[in-house]
Amino acid sequence: MSIEHPVTVITGAGAGIGRACAVRFAREGARVVVVDRTDADGRETVELLKSKEAEALFVHADVSAEDQCRHFAELACDAFGRIDVLVANAGVRVFGTLLESTEADWDKILGVNLKGVSFSCKAVLPRMIEQKSGAIVLIGSTTALTGRTNMPLYDAAKFGVLSLTRSLAATYGKDGIRVNAVCPSFTLTDFHFRKAAAQGISPEELRERNKGYGLLGRPGEPEEIAAVVSFMAGKDASFVTGQYLIVDGGYSIGAKTSQRS
Repeated sequence: MSIEHPVTVITGAGAGIGRACAVRFAREGARVVVVDRTDADGRETVELLKSKEAEALFVHADVSAEDQCRHFAELACDAFGRIDVLVANAGVRVFGTLLESTEADWDKILGVNLKGVSFSCKAVLPRMIEQKSGAIVLIGSTTALTGRTNMPLYDAAKFGVLSLTRSLAATYGKDGIRVNAVCPSFTLTDFHFRKAAAQGISPEELRERNKGYGLLGRPGEPEEIAAVVSFMAGKDASFVTGQYLIVDGGYSIGAKTSQRS
């Protein structure tokens, strides 16, 4: 962004890719609003940022509730006076086939992964329109484009995120607002390490089990995704809008080794 210390709101910033994004933006001088529904994780991220002498604020919010999204936008403006970047990262997973899915599963996935993304955008757009500037980066998924066997609800919602990206870019480009998406593939995050630990699997063993993934022979790291998100939000991508960027180590074009996390 053109201002010296842009205000960046990141949902789901308590862990994983969201936390990596928070660290990356803070390192580049942003003032960061950490949004998460898990207080302990969100506050831990803020403490991490403050330990690096960054300005940061934690806001508890469940993005599936529109009023809570409005609340985090209001607090961001109260604290910092503006909103320059939104990274809509918060997401949940539901495993299983379509035949195994329930109505509650659909409500959970759509509530966070599609409605929650929409509510987050809706909350920040009025201030960005007023400023005549802003960058929104939505977190999609490579598998929304390639498909897989065990998460059809998740992948369908993520495909909706890509459609939302194009629609918002078309609508708000005239207001100086860019909207793009980043589509990671399998990325080793806190979620995977915690799940593995519960099964007695060490981090080293988890990495070993997932060697051979994609063309680069490994899963992604949260910091690698955060670097691309930062690019899409920043001035070097100032003429990019309505696009999605696949960040998958070549998974989508070949060597589709199944993840074993």
